[in-house]
Amino acid sequence: MSVTVRVPAKVNVQLAVGAARPDGFHDLANVFLAVGLYDEVTVVPAETLRITCAGPDAGQVPLDASNLAARAATALAARYGIAPDVHIHIDKDIPVAGGMAGGSADGAGALLACDALWSTGASREELLGICAELGSDVPFSLTGGAALGTGRGERLTPVEVGGAFHWVFAVADGGLSTPAVYREFDRLTAGTRVPEPVASDALLDALRTGDAKALAGALSNDLQGPALSLRPSLADTLAAGTEAGALAALVSGSGPTTAFLTEDAATAREVAAALAASGTCRTARPAASPAPGATVL
Repeated sequence: MSVTVRVPAKVNVQLAVGAARPDGFHDLANVFLAVGLYDEVTVVPAETLRITCAGPDAGQVPLDASNLAARAATALAARYGIAPDVHIHIDKDIPVAGGMAGGSADGAGALLACDALWSTGASREELLGICAELGSDVPFSLTGGAALGTGRGERLTPVEVGGAFHWVFAVADGGLSTPAVYREFDRLTAGTRVPEPVASDALLDALRTGDAKALAGALSNDLQGPALSLRPSLADTLAAGTEAGALAALVSGSGPTTAFLTEDAATAREVAAALAASGTCRTARPAASPAPGATVL
């Protein structure tokens, strides 16, 4: 028997970052949108826990116990007194180390797949609790759609979305370490008063009404400055997408993937083609949002 779960990437349409907490994390106001780029995670019974991965940049994915998919299987198994003896195979289509929560998606996908394989009967709240223990972005990978994440991003409140939004994601060469980007945020804000992170009413209104132009004017990411500081070449990608007709451009999460909001699907295809030809990124992918969360196929 095998179980396959499809799980989406995310874009942060707002990422407001507070000052570093004593535990090293930052309080966030993090408005997530799930987008239609997916990994598929398949689990089958095995003699021992092992992970394989295929797809773009699969060679960059750790295949040991540090992988969030392995940690998810181990956490669920420990809770129910089960040996985590499964082969987890990840078909990768979400950019690796790209600020789109690909690793978190795989953790949520493996958790849901193992839950189905083992018939644990875990409640949705219990699964979300395990997700929160695994990482700040993992709960949203399970729920999908749109949500405001507070705390370190793990406490979710659903957000209403009144229509489809069309995006292009430009994939950079190489990744950016999320902890390194947060350290750069701390360095750049040292000695200044960092305001408390709060969700933007204008942004939430734009999502609720499905107004792409209003959303374009409200997008924000407090990690964009630190990401550009560590990877200045991303500014060329942002400029190329804007010149090609995007309504707005921003770094996705901690980067280095850049996200471009467009007026419609046809414009998204045009912007993707222009970015791919610009020489400022490795590839460019159109995708729509919101997308469903982790789903058993």
